[in-house]
Amino acid sequence: MARHLVLVGGGHAHLTVLKHLDRFTRGDRQATVISRSAYHYYSGMGPGMLSGAYRPREIRFHVRKMTEDRRGRFVEDSVVRVDPRERVLYLKRGAPVSYDVVSFNTGSTVAFDAPRATGRATAFPVKPIENLLAAREAVRRRAGRGPLTLCVAGGGPAGIEIAASLRSLVRQEGGRAEILLVAGDRLLSHIDNRRLRACVARELGRQEVTLVEGKRLLAAADGSVALSDGSSIRADMTLLATGTRPSRLFRDSGLTTGVDGGLLVDETLRAVDHPDMFGGGDCITFAPKPLDRVGVHAVRENPILMHNLAAAVAGRTEFRKYTPQRAYLLILNMGDGRGVFFRNGLVWCGRAAFRLKDYIDRRFMKQFQVSGEAG
Repeated sequence: MARHLVLVGGGHAHLTVLKHLDRFTRGDRQATVISRSAYHYYSGMGPGMLSGAYRPREIRFHVRKMTEDRRGRFVEDSVVRVDPRERVLYLKRGAPVSYDVVSFNTGSTVAFDAPRATGRATAFPVKPIENLLAAREAVRRRAGRGPLTLCVAGGGPAGIEIAASLRSLVRQEGGRAEILLVAGDRLLSHIDNRRLRACVARELGRQEVTLVEGKRLLAAADGSVALSDGSSIRADMTLLATGTRPSRLFRDSGLTTGVDGGLLVDETLRAVDHPDMFGGGDCITFAPKPLDRVGVHAVRENPILMHNLAAAVAGRTEFRKYTPQRAYLLILNMGDGRGVFFRNGLVWCGRAAFRLKDYIDRRFMKQFQVSGEAG
């Protein structure tokens, strides 16, 4: 029987385990949570935090308090290497941590290697979500100094929501700004639905966002951004939402990964070559079929990980399988209380769409905000 469960990352897929961590700390059992921050921010409400629709405390979970209230040990650090043979995790700053069973939910990073800040330009990757707090404050500081040019790179849901939310923020601050969305080949290129793209384009127009398609961002430096067609655009700030990728942790540790570097797991969310290792969310590659890196998978993996980690710690082998949804709900926050709804080919936009998204998001937060975060 395993005695020590270690969770690496306090993200969406680990929330059920964190909420019931006391089940893993009874008797001689131990549980350790390693996370780079005491808080985990819910990405689905990040653009709303950028615009000011939500306060930071409304969209975060207090991972440290959730852990310690349930007799677990919290370590604020990052894992930089895994030794699966010795079952040891090596940390960036602290002492190594051994494990009997380990689960990874370390999220992803923006798939763009941009410089941080040079000259007048500042680049903000939209992950981790805390970066949106820094971007919000930067816009607020500069809004009263004259017109701004704000560039958002990425034509997926994150880029769309960020661009629309920036307009809401600028209006609240009484400032003026040109907002550009550099969408790559085309808006929402991974979804084959013309009506959805048309609806989103109309909402972006409503928010006075200039859509740039057929071009990709190559670099951001010295007060401008360089595009794939050889042109450049002046930009006071750039927000990077150009897709995501797992960290190099698994490749650097010699673990079996998918082509994108995610920990390769089977349908029980267990690593294909290490039975004591599990994972969920954006940091994994699902061996049965590629999954879009969207929050719905991490959320739906919660009960699977809860059951399978409990089984692994108890030495049982009756693991449950994760069955991805064929079609998932997508609701985009288009700023100013409006949204775009999409599922199974059905598209509609307006205030009712955002109200539905807000209801779903707040219900999810209430389920796991069990440590006084919103007080």
